[in-house]
Amino acid sequence: MSGENGQGGGGAAAEGGPPEQLALIRESVRRAKAPRAKPRTWRGAELAPELPVARVLVDKGVLHLDRYFDYAVPAELDAEAQPGVRVRVRFGAGRGRVREGRREGGGLIDGFLIERLAASDYSGPLAALAQVVSPEPVLGEELLGLARAVADRYAGSLADVLQLAVPPRNARAEQRPSPAPLPPPPAPEPGSWARYERGSAFLESLAAGGAPRAVWNALPGPEWSRELARAVAATLASGRGALVVVPDGRTAARVDGALTALLGEGRHALLTADAGPEKRYREWLAVRRGSVRAVVGTRAAMFAPVRDLGLVALWDDGDDSHSELHAPQPHAREVLLLRAAQDRCAFLMGGWSCTVEGAQLVESGWAQGLVAAREQVRRAAPLVRTVGDQDLARDEAARAARLPTLAWQTVREGLRHGPVLVQVPRRGYVPRMACAQCRAAARCRHCAGPLEARDGGALGCGWCGREESAWHCPECGSFRLRAQVVGARRTAEELGRAFPAVPVRTSGREQVLDTVPGAPALVVSTPGAEPVAEGGYAAALLLDGWAMLGRPDLRAGEDALRRWIAAAALVRPQGDGGTVVVVAEPTLRPVQALVRWDPVGHAVRELAERAELGFPPVSRMAAVSGKGEAVAAFLTAVELPGEAEVLGPVPLPPSPAGRPARPGAPPPGEHWERALIRVPPGRGAALAAALKAAQAARMARGGQDAVRVRIDPPDIG
Repeated sequence: MSGENGQGGGGAAAEGGPPEQLALIRESVRRAKAPRAKPRTWRGAELAPELPVARVLVDKGVLHLDRYFDYAVPAELDAEAQPGVRVRVRFGAGRGRVREGRREGGGLIDGFLIERLAASDYSGPLAALAQVVSPEPVLGEELLGLARAVADRYAGSLADVLQLAVPPRNARAEQRPSPAPLPPPPAPEPGSWARYERGSAFLESLAAGGAPRAVWNALPGPEWSRELARAVAATLASGRGALVVVPDGRTAARVDGALTALLGEGRHALLTADAGPEKRYREWLAVRRGSVRAVVGTRAAMFAPVRDLGLVALWDDGDDSHSELHAPQPHAREVLLLRAAQDRCAFLMGGWSCTVEGAQLVESGWAQGLVAAREQVRRAAPLVRTVGDQDLARDEAARAARLPTLAWQTVREGLRHGPVLVQVPRRGYVPRMACAQCRAAARCRHCAGPLEARDGGALGCGWCGREESAWHCPECGSFRLRAQVVGARRTAEELGRAFPAVPVRTSGREQVLDTVPGAPALVVSTPGAEPVAEGGYAAALLLDGWAMLGRPDLRAGEDALRRWIAAAALVRPQGDGGTVVVVAEPTLRPVQALVRWDPVGHAVRELAERAELGFPPVSRMAAVSGKGEAVAAFLTAVELPGEAEVLGPVPLPPSPAGRPARPGAPPPGEHWERALIRVPPGRGAALAAALKAAQAARMARGGQDAVRVRIDPPDIG
């Protein structure tokens, strides 16, 4: 081939043609004589004339490497290597791998450029930045400060938090320009906010640039999404941004529709996993660039980089979906509280029910309660009726078909006017032990943890592991315990057989319905999957209350009330014939709170009891789980605060083989133990710091067995 090329080239020159090929060869040789730096090592390359050191956070996600590392900035990357951009660096090379004054070797790893410096405090040679992945700055100072605060609170690494905060890069979305920002809209009218005692004042404060903080107990009905939209519009009218976090995509779609109807297109971004990686990253970039000042999304949106943040809002903070599954497992409520303090912006936490954390914010004076007058509540809420154990014992229909006569009558009457909702608890709820006479929860005399029935029949504490051989109820003195619940699947089948001419729709794990028509139908749903009916449900049945109240969890009563109210809020008001029947013991506190429609009072009483017993959220707790030897070694090594109390360890239920393990559960086939560490108020930061230091030291030594540390575990028993 070289001979043929030479002949061809000579012929062209002899004929007077331009020596194109020879000229190209000479030009290539001339350029090759100039020294060129090799990409990603930049050997021999000049450094940036100013600020030649880049401080980088490497994406390792391990606690003992939770710090910044310094790298040299080549002159060719000087313009693109700006704070906040994504970079790639060599990581893992030893001090012995130095050439021409530059450290080399190690594997390529992603990271974020934090800042540029004139000099490094590291005395050895620096490796060079390998690559600037994109010149788009995605990590600002505010987001970095928030991520660091979240990492410290949850004893995690900054890299892990940034994995949650910054979505993966999409080059196509990055190349598209974001639209120009729209001018602030006019301040909205109070509308349905006037139904609340301080509702109009709250909206006026947002529009005037204030930073009010409120825990909002929303009235039943569909107005809540439009009320959230008005709060966002009032914040935008003040020239600031707003962020709304909701539990799931269905709820986000409702708020999205309300915002679009109120403000039109182009004023807010919807950040949910359903949007797909390209669209979601494009929306996120529009927020980061300041093109959009309002965000609605699920829990990942809690880190959305909204400019000039004026309001953070959270809907239904008791929903499990607000708790992140990936390390360090932050909760959206706590992240938004950190943002409200960091940005000094308004805070709104709302829901049909009220959590103990919400009651604590109001009781401490940090936030104000945003509630409606009792007359307004009675006009908006449905009629709630109860069916207890004594009613079931006297009811022949209930013993035969597991459905009381009152429920049959309510369903039959409701189907004349519209759809009827039937809430059926999920399968797999494990009942906790309770007094058979007064239904008070059976708790340990030492630490007040929940008592459980062991395999041999003996009682034991689920927290500290101590056995209880002489339990008696402190409320009524009874010595008998109860741990049975009424089944749910057969009840749903009986409903279908009892009303064969009525269509039956189901909404649950396999298929979740968003809406159902207003025609008569039976809608059987698991908690949290209830669809919205056009015009509201004519009636609702809340079946098998013991299956929800009997869960071995500190929040069983609070969570049952929250799920009941969420279903009952979809029913028409009492004045329009709306009726709710709950099958549960009428004397229980959550049932009474539902009948009175008083979730705030229930949360306040729960808070008082937890303060007396030292339960979260008054105290702070952490869970340490793993194999028994590893947990014991970790507890021996950690330097806990002097006020800390260690409960346990106790065995964790093994994960069944063939099914994915629940978050925090041991891998299938392994037997783990868990210890709970409790500290009094004000010592949560010290506890998190001690656990993080011990975990970092353990990882640096190369611990073989996994030990999981979780701050504020949601399922302490």
